[in-house]
Amino acid sequence: MATFTLNINGKTQEVDVDPSTPMLWVLRDNLKLVGTKYGCGIAQCGACTIHLNGTATRSCALPISSVGDQEITTIEGLSENGDHPVQKAWIEEDVPQCGYCQAGQIMTASALLKQNPSPTDEEIEMAMNGNICRCGTYIRIRKAVKTASKS
Repeated sequence: MATFTLNINGKTQEVDVDPSTPMLWVLRDNLKLVGTKYGCGIAQCGACTIHLNGTATRSCALPISSVGDQEITTIEGLSENGDHPVQKAWIEEDVPQCGYCQAGQIMTASALLKQNPSPTDEEIEMAMNGNICRCGTYIRIRKAVKTASKS
């Protein structure tokens, strides 16, 4: 075990865990930030996406020992009141069905829009590629990203 000091959602947090522990489990089990979901465990589905210094990153394959002093943002830290433009667009475009992938989808979309405020459909599809939606709401996801880009 080792003690790690993390910057999560603008707050300093300390945890005592094995250095190889994936950030997903640190967030969920140690810090009780359960908005980030477990999907596949091999960084292929996107359910566990967080921001690491603003970049969409799969937390299930990110050992805590590699985080250092980088800034981590989870879905809980994206906005205090659920009023981030992407979150609002998700509701406006009626994206959620089962909801399981939504946190990862929203985190990926918000990272894209921070980097590229006016993406084309192709750029949206490239950025969102690999975020799997069990319900197949990809058309509504793309539409929500476009809607959020206009706000």
